[in-house]
Amino acid sequence: MAGLVSRRRPSGGRTALALVQALALVPLALPLGPLPALAASALSAWRLNREGQLELRTAPDLPVRAYYEAGRGGIGPRVWFDLPGAPLRTRTIPGSGQVRQIRVGQPTPDSTRLVVEFQPGTQLDPSALKLVGTARDRWRMDLTGLAPYGQQALGEGDIEAPAATPAWRQGPIGAPQPRPGGAIGPLSASGLPEVDRGRFKVVIDPGHGGPDPGAVGIANLRETDVVLDVGLQVAQLLQAKGVQVLMTRTSEVDVDLPPRAALANSSGADLFLSIHANALSMTRPDVNGIETFYFESPRARALAQAVQDEVLAVSPGSPDRGARTARFYVIRRTTMPSALVEMGFLTGELDAPRLADPAHRRRLALAVSRGLLNVLRQGP
Repeated sequence: MAGLVSRRRPSGGRTALALVQALALVPLALPLGPLPALAASALSAWRLNREGQLELRTAPDLPVRAYYEAGRGGIGPRVWFDLPGAPLRTRTIPGSGQVRQIRVGQPTPDSTRLVVEFQPGTQLDPSALKLVGTARDRWRMDLTGLAPYGQQALGEGDIEAPAATPAWRQGPIGAPQPRPGGAIGPLSASGLPEVDRGRFKVVIDPGHGGPDPGAVGIANLRETDVVLDVGLQVAQLLQAKGVQVLMTRTSEVDVDLPPRAALANSSGADLFLSIHANALSMTRPDVNGIETFYFESPRARALAQAVQDEVLAVSPGSPDRGARTARFYVIRRTTMPSALVEMGFLTGELDAPRLADPAHRRRLALAVSRGLLNVLRQGP
Protein backbone atom coordinates (compact mmCIF):
# COMPACT_ATOMS: atom_id res chain seq x y z
CA MET A 1 0.00 0.00 0.00
CA ALA A 2 1.63 3.20 -1.11
CA GLY A 3 1.12 6.36 0.88
CA LEU A 4 1.91 8.86 -1.87
CA VAL A 5 -1.30 9.90 -3.61
CA SER A 6 -0.64 13.15 -5.42
CA ARG A 7 1.76 16.04 -5.73
CA ARG A 8 1.03 19.69 -6.41
CA ARG A 9 2.94 22.94 -6.10
CA PRO A 10 1.16 25.71 -4.21
CA SER A 11 2.36 29.27 -3.94
CA GLY A 12 5.43 30.00 -1.86
CA GLY A 13 7.57 27.19 -3.27
CA ARG A 14 6.01 24.45 -1.16
CA THR A 15 5.42 21.00 -2.54
CA ALA A 16 2.42 19.30 -1.01
CA LEU A 17 2.40 15.51 -0.91
CA ALA A 18 -0.83 13.73 -0.03
CA LEU A 19 0.27 10.87 2.18
CA VAL A 20 -0.83 8.85 5.17
CA GLN A 21 -0.40 9.37 8.80
CA ALA A 22 0.00 9.95 12.63
CA LEU A 23 1.74 10.42 16.28
CA ALA A 24 1.05 10.90 19.97
CA LEU A 25 4.04 12.70 21.44
CA VAL A 26 3.87 13.14 25.13
CA PRO A 27 4.57 15.90 27.52
CA LEU A 28 6.95 15.56 30.44
CA ALA A 29 4.18 16.61 32.78
CA LEU A 30 1.11 18.74 32.29
CA PRO A 31 -1.31 20.41 34.67
CA LEU A 32 -4.70 19.11 33.62
CA GLY A 33 -7.73 21.25 33.07
CA PRO A 34 -10.87 19.39 32.07
CA LEU A 35 -9.67 16.57 29.83
CA PRO A 36 -10.51 17.47 26.21
CA ALA A 37 -12.33 15.26 23.77
CA LEU A 38 -9.28 15.41 21.50
CA ALA A 39 -6.98 14.01 24.17
CA ALA A 40 -3.97 13.28 21.97
CA SER A 41 -2.60 13.43 18.49
CA ALA A 42 -3.10 10.50 16.13
CA LEU A 43 0.68 10.17 15.83
CA SER A 44 1.92 7.41 18.13
CA ALA A 45 5.64 7.24 17.41
CA TRP A 46 8.33 8.34 14.97
CA ARG A 47 11.94 7.40 14.32
CA LEU A 48 14.69 8.83 12.10
CA ASN A 49 17.63 6.44 11.80
CA ARG A 50 21.26 7.12 10.91
CA GLU A 51 20.65 6.22 7.27
CA GLY A 52 18.03 8.93 6.83
CA GLN A 53 14.96 6.69 6.92
CA LEU A 54 12.00 8.30 8.66
CA GLU A 55 9.34 5.97 10.09
CA LEU A 56 5.94 6.84 11.54
CA ARG A 57 3.54 4.76 13.60
CA THR A 58 0.02 6.11 13.42
CA ALA A 59 -3.57 5.25 14.00
CA PRO A 60 -4.66 2.76 11.33
CA ASP A 61 -6.40 3.76 8.10
CA LEU A 62 -6.11 7.53 8.43
CA PRO A 63 -4.90 10.16 5.94
CA VAL A 64 -1.58 11.94 6.43
CA ARG A 65 -0.68 15.14 4.59
CA ALA A 66 3.04 15.53 3.83
CA TYR A 67 4.76 18.64 2.50
CA TYR A 68 8.19 19.76 1.35
CA GLU A 69 9.61 23.30 1.30
CA ALA A 70 12.94 24.20 -0.27
CA GLY A 71 15.52 26.09 1.76
CA ARG A 72 16.11 29.77 1.25
CA GLY A 73 18.60 32.27 2.62
CA GLY A 74 19.94 30.92 5.89
CA ILE A 75 17.05 28.49 6.33
CA GLY A 76 17.37 24.85 5.31
CA PRO A 77 14.71 22.74 3.57
CA ARG A 78 12.03 21.02 5.59
CA VAL A 79 9.53 18.19 5.35
CA TRP A 80 6.42 18.14 7.47
CA PHE A 81 3.39 15.98 8.15
CA ASP A 82 -0.07 17.12 9.26
CA LEU A 83 -2.02 14.63 11.35
CA PRO A 84 -5.40 14.50 13.11
CA GLY A 85 -5.67 15.20 16.82
CA ALA A 86 -4.06 17.89 18.95
CA PRO A 87 -0.67 17.29 20.58
CA LEU A 88 -0.60 17.50 24.37
CA ARG A 89 2.22 20.03 24.06
CA THR A 90 4.39 21.49 21.33
CA ARG A 91 8.09 20.79 21.48
CA THR A 92 11.42 21.04 19.67
CA ILE A 93 13.93 18.17 19.52
CA PRO A 94 17.52 19.12 18.62
CA GLY A 95 18.85 17.24 15.60
CA SER A 96 22.29 16.08 14.55
CA GLY A 97 24.27 15.91 11.34
CA GLN A 98 22.23 17.45 8.52
CA VAL A 99 19.04 17.50 10.60
CA ARG A 100 18.82 20.83 12.40
CA GLN A 101 15.77 20.03 14.53
CA ILE A 102 12.47 18.20 14.67
CA ARG A 103 9.40 20.06 15.89
CA VAL A 104 5.95 19.02 17.02
CA GLY A 105 3.45 21.80 16.52
CA GLN A 106 -0.26 22.48 16.50
CA PRO A 107 -1.25 24.36 13.33
CA THR A 108 -4.98 24.13 14.16
CA PRO A 109 -6.84 23.32 17.39
CA ASP A 110 -7.37 19.70 16.35
CA SER A 111 -4.24 18.77 14.41
CA THR A 112 -0.57 17.93 14.90
CA ARG A 113 2.34 18.94 12.67
CA LEU A 114 5.61 16.98 12.71
CA VAL A 115 8.37 19.04 11.07
CA VAL A 116 11.84 17.80 10.07
CA GLU A 117 14.04 20.84 9.38
CA PHE A 118 17.44 20.36 7.77
CA GLN A 119 20.62 22.41 7.96
CA PRO A 120 21.07 25.19 5.37
CA GLY A 121 22.61 23.83 2.21
CA THR A 122 21.15 20.35 2.57
CA GLN A 123 20.15 19.03 -0.86
CA LEU A 124 16.94 17.01 -1.12
CA ASP A 125 15.10 15.98 -4.27
CA PRO A 126 11.36 16.44 -3.62
CA SER A 127 10.50 14.09 -6.48
CA ALA A 128 12.23 11.29 -4.58
CA LEU A 129 10.36 11.89 -1.32
CA LYS A 130 7.72 9.19 -1.12
CA LEU A 131 5.84 8.17 1.99
CA VAL A 132 5.24 4.44 1.66
CA GLY A 133 2.69 2.56 3.72
CA THR A 134 4.26 -0.62 5.09
CA ALA A 135 1.21 -1.57 7.19
CA ARG A 136 -2.16 -0.07 8.13
CA ASP A 137 -0.45 2.01 10.80
CA ARG A 138 3.20 2.20 9.60
CA TRP A 139 4.80 4.62 7.13
CA ARG A 140 8.32 5.11 5.82
CA MET A 141 10.04 7.90 3.91
CA ASP A 142 13.62 7.66 2.65
CA LEU A 143 15.27 11.06 2.90
CA THR A 144 17.59 10.38 -0.01
CA GLY A 145 20.73 12.48 -0.06
CA LEU A 146 21.39 12.75 3.66
CA ALA A 147 24.98 11.96 4.56
CA PRO A 148 25.17 9.39 7.39
CA TYR A 149 28.26 11.14 8.82
CA GLY A 150 27.34 12.79 12.13
CA GLN A 151 23.71 11.71 11.95
CA GLN A 152 22.38 10.21 15.18
CA ALA A 153 19.18 8.23 15.52
CA LEU A 154 16.23 10.28 16.81
CA GLY A 155 12.74 9.29 17.82
CA GLU A 156 9.79 9.33 20.19
CA GLY A 157 7.58 6.48 21.39
CA ASP A 158 7.57 2.78 20.55
CA ILE A 159 7.70 2.42 16.78
CA GLU A 160 7.19 -1.36 17.03
CA ALA A 161 4.11 -1.30 19.28
CA PRO A 162 0.90 -2.96 18.03
CA ALA A 163 -1.79 -0.81 16.48
CA ALA A 164 -4.22 0.81 18.90
CA THR A 165 -7.09 3.26 18.62
CA PRO A 166 -5.75 6.69 19.65
CA ALA A 167 -7.32 8.74 22.38
CA TRP A 168 -8.53 11.40 19.95
CA ARG A 169 -10.66 8.76 18.24
CA GLN A 170 -11.93 7.18 21.43
CA GLY A 171 -13.50 10.38 22.69
CA PRO A 172 -13.13 11.95 26.12
CA ILE A 173 -12.17 10.10 29.24
CA GLY A 174 -15.45 9.01 30.68
CA ALA A 175 -16.99 8.08 27.35
CA PRO A 176 -18.54 4.61 27.38
CA GLN A 177 -15.95 1.88 26.82
CA PRO A 178 -16.76 -1.65 25.67
CA ARG A 179 -16.16 -4.52 28.06
CA PRO A 180 -17.14 -8.17 28.31
CA GLY A 181 -20.69 -8.46 29.55
CA GLY A 182 -21.79 -4.90 29.05
CA ALA A 183 -20.77 -1.26 28.71
CA ILE A 184 -19.33 1.26 31.14
CA GLY A 185 -21.29 4.40 31.86
CA PRO A 186 -19.77 7.88 31.97
CA LEU A 187 -17.07 8.52 34.56
CA SER A 188 -18.60 10.19 37.61
CA ALA A 189 -17.10 11.47 40.86
CA SER A 190 -20.46 11.23 42.60
CA GLY A 191 -20.12 9.57 45.99
CA LEU A 192 -16.42 10.34 46.43
CA PRO A 193 -15.32 12.28 49.54
CA GLU A 194 -15.55 16.06 49.44
CA VAL A 195 -12.54 18.33 50.04
CA ASP A 196 -12.07 22.11 49.97
CA ARG A 197 -12.13 23.04 46.28
CA GLY A 198 -8.99 24.73 45.03
CA ARG A 199 -7.00 23.99 48.17
CA PHE A 200 -5.05 20.84 47.20
CA LYS A 201 -2.63 19.74 44.52
CA VAL A 202 -1.78 16.11 43.71
CA VAL A 203 0.79 14.58 41.33
CA ILE A 204 -0.26 11.36 39.57
CA ASP A 205 2.59 9.33 38.09
CA PRO A 206 1.58 6.54 35.67
CA GLY A 207 4.68 4.34 35.62
CA HIS A 208 6.80 3.48 32.57
CA GLY A 209 5.57 4.58 29.11
CA GLY A 210 6.76 4.96 25.52
CA PRO A 211 9.57 2.51 24.69
CA ASP A 212 9.37 1.16 28.26
CA PRO A 213 6.14 -0.85 28.55
CA GLY A 214 6.90 -1.99 32.08
CA ALA A 215 5.76 -5.49 32.89
CA VAL A 216 4.09 -7.59 30.19
CA GLY A 217 1.74 -10.29 31.41
CA ILE A 218 -0.88 -12.78 30.36
CA ALA A 219 -2.23 -12.21 26.83
CA ASN A 220 0.50 -9.55 26.33
CA LEU A 221 -1.23 -7.18 28.73
CA ARG A 222 1.16 -4.24 29.18
CA GLU A 223 1.66 -2.35 32.41
CA THR A 224 1.96 1.01 30.64
CA ASP A 225 -1.52 0.66 29.11
CA VAL A 226 -3.17 -0.32 32.38
CA VAL A 227 -1.60 2.37 34.55
CA LEU A 228 -2.09 5.20 32.06
CA ASP A 229 -5.79 4.37 31.74
CA VAL A 230 -6.23 4.33 35.51
CA GLY A 231 -4.09 7.43 36.00
CA LEU A 232 -6.03 9.55 33.51
CA GLN A 233 -9.31 8.56 35.14
CA VAL A 234 -7.95 9.36 38.61
CA ALA A 235 -6.93 12.80 37.32
CA GLN A 236 -10.41 13.56 36.05
CA LEU A 237 -12.07 12.30 39.22
CA LEU A 238 -9.86 14.44 41.45
CA GLN A 239 -10.39 17.47 39.25
CA ALA A 240 -14.12 16.98 39.55
CA LYS A 241 -13.64 17.35 43.31
CA GLY A 242 -11.70 20.60 42.93
CA VAL A 243 -8.20 19.14 43.29
CA GLN A 244 -5.49 20.47 40.99
CA VAL A 245 -3.76 17.56 39.25
CA LEU A 246 -0.33 17.32 37.67
CA MET A 247 0.61 14.23 35.67
CA THR A 248 4.12 13.07 34.87
CA ARG A 249 2.85 11.73 31.56
CA THR A 250 -0.47 11.72 29.76
CA SER A 251 0.35 9.49 26.81
CA GLU A 252 2.85 6.86 25.64
CA VAL A 253 6.18 8.55 26.25
CA ASP A 254 9.14 7.52 28.36
CA VAL A 255 9.90 9.89 31.24
CA ASP A 256 12.99 9.22 33.33
CA LEU A 257 12.70 8.95 37.11
CA PRO A 258 14.49 12.19 38.14
CA PRO A 259 12.14 14.45 36.11
CA ARG A 260 9.12 12.75 37.70
CA ALA A 261 10.39 13.54 41.18
CA ALA A 262 11.55 17.02 40.15
CA LEU A 263 8.11 17.89 38.80
CA ALA A 264 6.49 16.90 42.06
CA ASN A 265 9.02 18.77 44.20
CA SER A 266 8.82 21.98 42.17
CA SER A 267 5.02 21.97 42.05
CA GLY A 268 4.32 22.35 45.75
CA ALA A 269 2.03 19.32 45.60
CA ASP A 270 0.36 17.95 48.71
CA LEU A 271 0.56 14.28 47.66
CA PHE A 272 2.34 12.13 45.08
CA LEU A 273 1.11 8.74 43.89
CA SER A 274 2.90 6.49 41.41
CA ILE A 275 0.62 3.91 39.77
CA HIS A 276 1.97 0.51 38.70
CA ALA A 277 1.01 -3.10 38.05
CA ASN A 278 3.09 -6.04 39.22
CA ALA A 279 4.50 -9.13 37.52
CA LEU A 280 6.44 -12.21 38.47
CA SER A 281 6.72 -15.06 35.98
CA MET A 282 4.38 -16.65 33.48
CA THR A 283 5.07 -19.90 35.31
CA ARG A 284 3.61 -18.48 38.54
CA PRO A 285 0.01 -17.51 37.78
CA ASP A 286 -0.79 -18.45 41.38
CA VAL A 287 0.88 -15.25 42.61
CA ASN A 288 -1.62 -12.40 42.88
CA GLY A 289 -2.10 -9.50 45.25
CA ILE A 290 -2.16 -5.78 45.99
CA GLU A 291 0.69 -3.89 47.64
CA THR A 292 1.49 -0.24 48.23
CA PHE A 293 4.89 1.21 49.13
CA TYR A 294 6.08 4.31 50.96
CA PHE A 295 9.51 5.49 52.06
CA GLU A 296 9.46 6.45 55.72
CA SER A 297 7.28 9.35 56.94
CA PRO A 298 4.10 8.79 58.99
CA ARG A 299 2.01 10.74 56.46
CA ALA A 300 3.41 8.69 53.60
CA ARG A 301 2.52 5.56 55.53
CA ALA A 302 -1.02 6.86 56.03
CA LEU A 303 -1.28 7.60 52.30
CA ALA A 304 -0.05 4.15 51.35
CA GLN A 305 -2.43 2.44 53.75
CA ALA A 306 -5.41 4.50 52.57
CA VAL A 307 -4.77 3.62 48.93
CA GLN A 308 -4.05 -0.02 49.78
CA ASP A 309 -7.33 -0.38 51.69
CA GLU A 310 -9.42 1.12 48.90
CA VAL A 311 -7.82 -0.90 46.09
CA LEU A 312 -8.25 -4.09 48.10
CA ALA A 313 -11.91 -3.28 48.63
CA VAL A 314 -12.56 -3.43 44.85
CA SER A 315 -10.32 -6.49 44.31
CA PRO A 316 -12.08 -9.29 46.21
CA GLY A 317 -9.98 -12.41 46.63
CA SER A 318 -6.72 -10.73 45.70
CA PRO A 319 -4.26 -11.16 48.58
CA ASP A 320 -3.34 -8.22 50.79
CA ARG A 321 0.43 -7.89 50.41
CA GLY A 322 0.42 -4.87 52.68
CA ALA A 323 1.48 -1.25 52.82
CA ARG A 324 5.20 -1.36 53.47
CA THR A 325 8.44 0.54 53.10
CA ALA A 326 10.63 0.53 49.99
CA ARG A 327 13.34 2.67 48.43
CA PHE A 328 11.88 3.28 44.97
CA TYR A 329 13.33 6.49 43.52
CA VAL A 330 10.09 8.39 43.03
CA ILE A 331 8.92 7.89 46.62
CA ARG A 332 12.37 8.32 48.16
CA ARG A 333 13.25 11.54 46.30
CA THR A 334 9.94 13.39 46.58
CA THR A 335 9.45 15.83 49.44
CA MET A 336 5.71 15.46 50.00
CA PRO A 337 3.89 12.34 51.31
CA SER A 338 4.35 9.82 48.50
CA ALA A 339 3.33 6.26 47.73
CA LEU A 340 3.58 3.70 44.93
CA VAL A 341 0.67 1.33 44.40
CA GLU A 342 0.91 -2.05 42.63
CA MET A 343 -2.69 -2.74 41.58
CA GLY A 344 -2.28 -6.45 40.93
CA PHE A 345 -0.17 -8.96 39.00
CA LEU A 346 -0.29 -8.92 35.21
CA THR A 347 0.95 -12.51 35.43
CA GLY A 348 -1.65 -13.58 38.00
CA GLU A 349 -4.57 -15.80 37.04
CA LEU A 350 -6.89 -13.74 39.25
CA ASP A 351 -5.46 -10.24 38.81
CA ALA A 352 -4.61 -10.23 35.09
CA PRO A 353 -8.15 -10.68 33.70
CA ARG A 354 -9.33 -7.92 36.00
CA LEU A 355 -6.57 -5.53 34.95
CA ALA A 356 -7.46 -6.19 31.32
CA ASP A 357 -11.11 -5.26 31.97
CA PRO A 358 -11.96 -1.54 31.51
CA ALA A 359 -14.73 -1.91 34.09
CA HIS A 360 -12.26 -3.04 36.73
CA ARG A 361 -9.85 -0.27 35.82
CA ARG A 362 -12.73 2.15 36.35
CA ARG A 363 -13.23 0.64 39.83
CA LEU A 364 -9.51 0.97 40.52
CA ALA A 365 -9.55 4.64 39.51
CA LEU A 366 -12.45 5.31 41.85
CA ALA A 367 -10.73 3.41 44.66
CA VAL A 368 -7.43 5.25 44.24
CA SER A 369 -9.26 8.60 44.12
CA ARG A 370 -11.19 7.75 47.27
CA GLY A 371 -7.97 6.91 49.11
CA LEU A 372 -6.30 10.15 48.03
CA LEU A 373 -9.32 12.28 48.93
CA ASN A 374 -9.59 10.64 52.35
CA VAL A 375 -5.97 11.57 53.08
CA LEU A 376 -6.49 15.15 51.87
CA ARG A 377 -9.50 15.49 54.16
CA GLN A 378 -7.27 14.72 57.13
CA GLY A 379 -5.24 17.85 56.42
CA PRO A 380 -1.54 18.40 57.19
